[in-house]
Amino acid sequence: MSKVDGSFKFSPVSVNFLTEVAKVFFAIVMLLFQARQQKVGEKPLLSISTFVQAARNNVLLAVPALLYAINNYLKFIMQLYFNPATVKMLSNLKVLVIAVLLKIIMKRHFSIIQWEALALLLIGISVNQLRSLPEGTTALGLPVATGACIYTLIFVTVPSLASVFNEYALKSQFETSIYLQNLFLYGYGAVFNFLAIIGTAIFKGPSSFDILQGHSRATMFLICNNAAQGILSSFFFKYADTILKKYSSTVATIFTGIASALLFGHTLTMNFILGISIVFISMHQFFSPLAKAKNEVPNGTQEMMDAQDLRSKEASFINMTAGATEDASHLVGHDEKHEKQPLLPT
Repeated sequence: MSKVDGSFKFSPVSVNFLTEVAKVFFAIVMLLFQARQQKVGEKPLLSISTFVQAARNNVLLAVPALLYAINNYLKFIMQLYFNPATVKMLSNLKVLVIAVLLKIIMKRHFSIIQWEALALLLIGISVNQLRSLPEGTTALGLPVATGACIYTLIFVTVPSLASVFNEYALKSQFETSIYLQNLFLYGYGAVFNFLAIIGTAIFKGPSSFDILQGHSRATMFLICNNAAQGILSSFFFKYADTILKKYSSTVATIFTGIASALLFGHTLTMNFILGISIVFISMHQFFSPLAKAKNEVPNGTQEMMDAQDLRSKEASFINMTAGATEDASHLVGHDEKHEKQPLLPT
């Protein structure tokens, strides 16, 4: 809605900077409110020693703050290539990348059903993107589809890294007040965006230093909305899970699509309807009790159950295949000895 003739008349970096400032202000207000609610004998939140110690312990928050600064700028670039509903669908690609990063960085375990749900999520997004890439060329002479794919790749990987690092940083200092952690995170973000504004002013001239140039009511609403979204996300990262946060955001996709159709006349294609349906099925499958129950079974018991099931299926297949007598007898011999060796590497 803030676009004019298909482009932005304001600096996206200025919007991101004002968003971070708004979040810093909110964090300070909540810190003051939380400090007034403290009981006698508790460590004061507003003391200099507490602030300095917390700043040292939470310096890792500078990493996601930098990544978020890059990602928030890319959000505006993506709006130039795709309509809002498609941008929202593309953001769901982050779920699979985040799952891989959680497994590598935070040693998070996912069941086979949950990995299948994530694969189903990719299928749903792919269905939505069929024949939706724009045509033409960019200012750099590259095909728009190529530029869109490059931005999409960065748009998916950078915030995924930011989300995982953010969750890790917040939970690693769990005893620190979330409002104090948010103050550091948003403070770093404001600094990075302000540096970007200075860099823009150096290359484009002093006139671009006016951070309110080209702003309207729509951009003010955008700043408030983005600030609220960022604040709510921090509670997901600290008290819930990054996957849950990303999956829950997919619910907003259908509302984004409807609002985009009503406000801007964008067509809700059959690809979009089928794609969002598959995404919702994927979300239900990922969080279903069946998927969670498999994670709750002890590892040794689950491996023996999988081994027995695989033996019976493999033995049946081999018995039906000519020339496999030796393999079949080998499996039977193992069953007679009641060996419970898993057939898959663990």
